Amino acid sequence: MMGKRILLIVGGGIAAYKSLDLVRRLRERGFSVRVVLTEAGSQFVTPLSLASLSGQEVHQELFSLTAEARMGHIELSRDADLVVIAPATADLLAKAAHGHANDLASTLLLATDKRVLAAPSMNLRMWLHPATQRNVATLRGDGMLFVGPGDGAMACGEYGPGRMAEPLEIVAAVEAALAGDTTIPLPFAKPGPLAGLRVIVTSGPTHEPIDPVRYIANRSSGKQGHAIAQAAAAAGASVVLVSGPVTVPDPAGVNTIHVETARQMLEAVEASLPADIFIGAAAVADWRVGAALAEKLKKGASGPPTLGLVENPDILATVASHAQRPRLVVGFAAETEKVIDHAQAKLARKKCDLIVANDVSPATGVMGGDANTVHLVSKSGVETWPTLPKAEVAQRLVAQLAARMGEGGA
Repeated sequence: MMGKRILLIVGGGIAAYKSLDLVRRLRERGFSVRVVLTEAGSQFVTPLSLASLSGQEVHQELFSLTAEARMGHIELSRDADLVVIAPATADLLAKAAHGHANDLASTLLLATDKRVLAAPSMNLRMWLHPATQRNVATLRGDGMLFVGPGDGAMACGEYGPGRMAEPLEIVAAVEAALAGDTTIPLPFAKPGPLAGLRVIVTSGPTHEPIDPVRYIANRSSGKQGHAIAQAAAAAGASVVLVSGPVTVPDPAGVNTIHVETARQMLEAVEASLPADIFIGAAAVADWRVGAALAEKLKKGASGPPTLGLVENPDILATVASHAQRPRLVVGFAAETEKVIDHAQAKLARKKCDLIVANDVSPATGVMGGDANTVHLVSKSGVETWPTLPKAEVAQRLVAQLAARMGEGGA
């Protein structure tokens, strides 16, 4: 990450004092930091303090002849590898969601060709207000990344969601975002093969709580599901990605909904219907503890506890038999033996149109890896692909689905 360039926009909120520590933490890790301070932000922190910590001039005015001569607002917006808003106030998020450009910060957000990471900070009622939630959903759909907000005590004396993430949390989110490509391509000159279609993708594992600190999960990284969502968006689809807990960044141009458990994932999927295509790439836990404990489970003289497991809802089968069933329902079969046999049985049992089967035995390195070897199993037969990067698997799969939709969704 050494040498990566961060453009930090400091909004007007009491949490702006944390941005001073954020600059310091980023510089400690070798990042170059340029700061844009909004007029409201300057009521909480000074340009001098930010300039001292960043080692660079702090930018405040959109129309500054000196700044325009050396670095215009377009160049400033393009020079960074990532744009970070901390604190991201309700006003800044609203401006970004609606494309306003009446000051330096909002103009940079509209002109940048790089991804944006926002750390929201505001009163809990402002955060929970439907207008703010609509703006956040729009921005997620446009590809903006978010870290926080968390629950906590606020300067106004209230307690709840809206507290800005801590500087080290933001640094971790910055590093995760920079692990992928942060350049935003220009909009498509012509419609893609999925233009006008709505696609729902599930990705990653689910975490089923045992107690407040333990859970049942699996080794899924979410890389394949996220790559599919990205490929579908690149093909022109309106994409909703329902993601379990993963460390990979949200795909650009995708409305990502973050969940923890299988039941939450099913709820989010059903709330996102209707759709034209459903792709169930998530590795959903088959079971959960019937009654998760409210307190941490302790060792005792009686020996290991007995966990009463109950079956989780079957998301793929539910969607395949739903009253709003998509035209194409695609499932994944992650197997360690008899891959094709199990996939064919799953195809019939779940009543879906296509199963993408793969061998996830430890020796394959598929779980958490960057490559995959898949078999497309349908009623018409089995098509086996060579080992490919997961991004290429995603692109090929999306091309196949586009062709099937063109044939009437068969």
